[in-house]
Amino acid sequence: MKQFIKDYATKITEQIDNTLSVEEIEKQIEIPKYTSQGDLAFPCFVLAKKWQKSPQEIATDLSEKLTDPLFCKFVAVGPYINAFLHKETIVKDVLAQVLKNGENYGSWNFGNGKNVVVDFSSPNIAKPFSMGHLRSTVIGNSLAHIAEKCGYKVIRINHLGDWGTQFGKLIVAYKLWGNVQQVKQNPITELLALYVKFHTEAEKNTELEKEARLWFKKLEDGDEEAYHLWLWFREESLHEFTKIYDLLNVHFDSYHGEAFYNEQMNETIKTLNAQKLLEYSDGAQVVNLEEFNLPPCLIQKSDGATLYATRDLTAAIYRYNQYQFDKAYYVVGQEQSLHFQQIIHVLEKMEYPWANNISHIPFGFILKDGKKMSTRKGKVVLLEQVIEEAVMLAKQNIQEKNPNLLEKEEVAKMVGVGAIIFHDLKHEKQNNVEFSLEDMLKFEGNTGPYVQYTHARACSILRKAGQVNFAKDLTGKIEEESWMIIKQLILFPSIIEKSFERNEPSEVSKYLIQLAQDFNKYYAHIKILHNDHYLVTRLALVKSVTIVLEEGLRLLGMQAPEHM
Repeated sequence: MKQFIKDYATKITEQIDNTLSVEEIEKQIEIPKYTSQGDLAFPCFVLAKKWQKSPQEIATDLSEKLTDPLFCKFVAVGPYINAFLHKETIVKDVLAQVLKNGENYGSWNFGNGKNVVVDFSSPNIAKPFSMGHLRSTVIGNSLAHIAEKCGYKVIRINHLGDWGTQFGKLIVAYKLWGNVQQVKQNPITELLALYVKFHTEAEKNTELEKEARLWFKKLEDGDEEAYHLWLWFREESLHEFTKIYDLLNVHFDSYHGEAFYNEQMNETIKTLNAQKLLEYSDGAQVVNLEEFNLPPCLIQKSDGATLYATRDLTAAIYRYNQYQFDKAYYVVGQEQSLHFQQIIHVLEKMEYPWANNISHIPFGFILKDGKKMSTRKGKVVLLEQVIEEAVMLAKQNIQEKNPNLLEKEEVAKMVGVGAIIFHDLKHEKQNNVEFSLEDMLKFEGNTGPYVQYTHARACSILRKAGQVNFAKDLTGKIEEESWMIIKQLILFPSIIEKSFERNEPSEVSKYLIQLAQDFNKYYAHIKILHNDHYLVTRLALVKSVTIVLEEGLRLLGMQAPEHM
């Protein structure tokens, strides 16, 4: 579609007014909401003052002068020149492109093999993988796929929360109330219960917080007992997390968490000292960020303990040295926005030119009954349990709709997991998302199962049609009802580009919903397998829809069943 817009802008510039650049004209061109209004529209307001005529007069005069083989007609409607594409030419060209390129349709090469680091998921060890962790995981995974689609090499990093004062709290809780056998039998559930109990008891006994800080300091200093407990908590957590990542089909290139940078942080502090960037504030060392209207960035506490900022600065430096990244994304909740502003500005003050290539990609909360989920208060919905229930419900739906379906278990897993992912990614990432398993699994409406079912329906048509020689028999002749689908197929590459530029997977989700809706309208009105001179082109259209739906779902981290 971008190319058609450029062609239209070029014709206007060449045939009407060469005092305006193609780029200036391009910015004015719109895509009409309704097909009856044409495929592209140029508002003539920009020419009115210069030509000393009303936009309506200009549109009327110029619509008669424009000619282009890509367009069958130009019509003046008020102040607009509406352009109608030559459908037969466009249909054949678009379908041929999609069929030829297959899963590579919509790809870009502007990434040029450069590295993009994506830091996402990053759960805290010794805590269950809850629905609260879902957003970072699925948003980050999708952004990684989209960046690869644009020609980048992606390094996926799971920056595990395996360090910090919370481990002092957990150690204290375990020593006071823990039972070794219970923890071994059901580690994550027991550790969560201990963590919640600590916060309940700490509200009554403030000494517990002091003791927790003491035990974390011991951990930092290499105390054998503290380290042994921490390592045990970490190993049990990773084992549990791996189950979730396998279900979601998410993988990582690095699991370096906060603890990995312990030995490197002194070098960061030395560099800050050497650059005279550290100041003392109430005994702690900070970097002053007044020039950015930000509070100081706390680097080291008065007792010598380090903080998240120390680790994130060290991690950023390590990652650049390791990967020479062109871009670095931190897919972390919006409540950490101030933290990442501070990190980026401190790196700027350290005179690292690549600091400007770092982006914090914030997102809203998953809500339960309108409230944020909280691990410390025990208000948590475990993701593994949600996935299991979603798969079970998907299997029930499939049993009702298609009891003879083979491989029900595998298809139910695709649908159940996909429903959860799509429910998240159909929302703009900075919006909050209300948790609703019932809404996720509907086969109608703006859901993952609806898009997957559309793909399966299209695959079923192709199976019934048998072998078709598209290369030999494809023409551009097809019913008028197909045009909305063709226009959607044309848009796919620009949707990928827009999604990358905005770091917004919901662009892809919304596109897939629209494509599925357009296809289902077409399916309802046209006998696709009717043997006439349109048949091969209709089947090429169906095949193209399956290609784009499957690839779009893949970019979201989902699978596209061929049977449902």
